Amino acid sequence: MSYVLCLDCGATNVRAILVDDKGNLVGKASQPNSTDQGAENAQYHVWNADRILNQLAECTRKILPEVDAAQVKGVTITTFGVDGALVDAQGELLYPVISWKCPRTAEVMKSIDKYLPQSKLNEISGVGEFAFNTIYKLIWLKENRPELLDQAHAWLFISNILAHRLTGVMATDRTMAGTSQMTDLTTGDWSEEILGTLGISKELFPPMVNAGDVIGNLTPAACELLGLPCSVPVVSTGHDTQFALFGSGVKENQPFLSSGTWEILMLRTAKAKLEAEDYAAGATVEFDSKQGLLNPGLQWIASGIIEWVKATCYNGENYDTMDAEAAAIAPGCDGVKLTPNFLPSDSVPGSIEGLILGRTRGHIYRAAMEALTYRLKSRLEKLEKVGGFKATELLLVGGGARNKIWTQMRADILGLPILVSTVSESTVLGAALYAMAGAGIYTTPEAARDAIGISYETTLPGEQQAAYAAL
Repeated sequence: MSYVLCLDCGATNVRAILVDDKGNLVGKASQPNSTDQGAENAQYHVWNADRILNQLAECTRKILPEVDAAQVKGVTITTFGVDGALVDAQGELLYPVISWKCPRTAEVMKSIDKYLPQSKLNEISGVGEFAFNTIYKLIWLKENRPELLDQAHAWLFISNILAHRLTGVMATDRTMAGTSQMTDLTTGDWSEEILGTLGISKELFPPMVNAGDVIGNLTPAACELLGLPCSVPVVSTGHDTQFALFGSGVKENQPFLSSGTWEILMLRTAKAKLEAEDYAAGATVEFDSKQGLLNPGLQWIASGIIEWVKATCYNGENYDTMDAEAAAIAPGCDGVKLTPNFLPSDSVPGSIEGLILGRTRGHIYRAAMEALTYRLKSRLEKLEKVGGFKATELLLVGGGARNKIWTQMRADILGLPILVSTVSESTVLGAALYAMAGAGIYTTPEAARDAIGISYETTLPGEQQAAYAAL
């Protein structure tokens, strides 16, 4: 039996997970993750990369006794996009990793037109207007700490900071670069026009590596830290969203919804044509895990809204109670309508309408699910236009996929079969499949996925489809 080790750096938890060559998760350990307060402002958020690495190492050492460490054939690192830091020639950080949570870049985005119009940035990079994009972090450093750019040897994304700590090799994971708003959608490389306008040299970024490429082997110090043999290669993956797509088993031109605190609706396709109104609606395009493919997508807050209803109306009661109450209410929620803020940038406050005597917390909960499902319907119609396809089914993963009431509602409102992947950790599996290919366990990630096989539970439109169509 061969294994790969996936180091998963999430915003809430960091985890080390061992995956065997049959796709089974055979060991998992986690520790909580959180940002630190920035030195300049109590509202600033930064990541402590050294602490994160040590936590990942502790998790790894905890699970390694469960297998023969000599059979661990590869290591890979997956994490959230956009975040990174300037480093010196030894890879030491010149400034902490600015988190995607940090508000300091909001003002930078508002004044981006002094460098390049936002519409031009969208056109070139494909990446949507999000204040956490890498470009705004670099502009903030340029405007507030220009001496650091003069001193910098490289910019490393957080996955590559960790990979450098393990291998001594500086590289740029392509899927991370694709979240920066500084790449060119047509070439798959850095945009000379964007970088030139910013006054940033392309040489600041180490060579791009594709998912599945070997970055380097573990150094002796990294072997000791993790408890692994030194011959183990570190294989490039990167941005977690792309590997959730691949690990779910989604095919090209098949829409995919990752339902968690945020819902991310995406597509794997060879083409993506977005217009100004698409970007205004929150659309974006990222580089797929497979070079040459793109991931157009839209995102909005989802389970965060459901959690608000739970905390506000149910005082800690479990989802079984909530779902039973929602199931007893007819489509349309007897006129109760919840209009949430789907994006943090939404300027109009959310609202709940139609509350009269006889309406209950169950009405509010079901209304929240309906609002989110209608949002999905409108976003799917937008994605069909962007990707030039017509959906015949929707593949669903994430925590929101476990809610059977909500899943049935999606099938009824969309009028489509909903396929729920039985993979419990699609991001980890997707990254592991690429690591298996990079380590030589399988010839390609696709061959690894085919050998493992991925199954689905299908929810078809039901008896409430007609009621929703009438509404």
